[in-house]
Amino acid sequence: MKKFDKDRLLLAVAGPALALLSAFVLTMIVLAASGVDPIDPLRIMIDQASYEDVQVLIVNQAGIYFLAALAVAIGFRMNLFNIGVDGQYRLAAMISAVVGAKVALPGPLHILLIVLVAMATGAFWAGIAGILKARRGVSEVVSTIMLNAIATSVIAWLLLPKNLGVQPAGSNDLTTGDIPESGWFPALSLPGGDIYGFTFVAFALGVVYWFVLNRTRFGFDLRASGASESAAQASGVEPKKMIMTAMLISGAVAGLTGMPLLLGESHTYNLSFPLGIGFTGITVALLGRNNPVGIFFSAFLLAFIDKSSAGLDQNGYAKEIGTIMQGLIVIAVVVSYELVRRYGIRRQQQKVGEELAAGHALKTDNKEVAA
Repeated sequence: MKKFDKDRLLLAVAGPALALLSAFVLTMIVLAASGVDPIDPLRIMIDQASYEDVQVLIVNQAGIYFLAALAVAIGFRMNLFNIGVDGQYRLAAMISAVVGAKVALPGPLHILLIVLVAMATGAFWAGIAGILKARRGVSEVVSTIMLNAIATSVIAWLLLPKNLGVQPAGSNDLTTGDIPESGWFPALSLPGGDIYGFTFVAFALGVVYWFVLNRTRFGFDLRASGASESAAQASGVEPKKMIMTAMLISGAVAGLTGMPLLLGESHTYNLSFPLGIGFTGITVALLGRNNPVGIFFSAFLLAFIDKSSAGLDQNGYAKEIGTIMQGLIVIAVVVSYELVRRYGIRRQQQKVGEELAAGHALKTDNKEVAA
């Protein structure tokens, strides 16, 4: 049993390690082929991360990526590919910003209302894909992609001044109006800047995620349904109900993705609100193997690449090098995990064969002794 656990641990570590090593080597090759020094940009990025203000930016961005990845991971554990996290997060941030700007409540209640509205909006938008999947068998990949596009259009329409939007005087920007200070989440002030208070809530949700999946009956049902729908159904689990529940929870967590930025810095939703966070969350979840610890470190890795690469253009290099690195990580994750999976299957078949051979030999020896 100990040997089996050791093998599983090695395989679990081998996937991310091989992916990161492959991505690093491929990045060096791409840069060298482009006539760029392959080492100097990495050195600059590491130097950038030594500044306190950049470290604060990395922590804040990691919290956002962590929440997006948790939303994706919940779907993955149910064998659902929720590509719609980006649309769910943006729509939830926009609606919650509107509500937050329109109401006046005592601090804790105001924050709680904004958070609940964001969760409800994200769950509602993901629930549409859940209903289509459970009732009609529509692929959640297709439906969530379509819902991302629809969310973009809905947000653009709602942000018009004739609807819910506000256009500041002398500006071409469109916002939802400023949330009163009672709706601001307290931050941790450091010499390099303020760390969003909701970032710590995000990391705490990772503990909740681990506990629910590994220490509760619901978590067992979710994992069992994702592993084998027919086996789960035979044990009394209703697959359609689990699909709906998983999509609703995934959407609710996706709705929280925008809270660190909304409650900690911008205090409004506008045209410059970040795009693509949900897609980065997919990369983080894959690299972290849907494990909260792995997701935690993966979120910091991509946040490091994102924020430290911003200083490359000041040193004569294109900051898009960071984007290239992230893209190569995605490719390396897919290839590396497939290679590790195939090796794991071959290794398991080899062990079964050895055990059967040993059992056959033991049976033969017993017959000879009896004779």
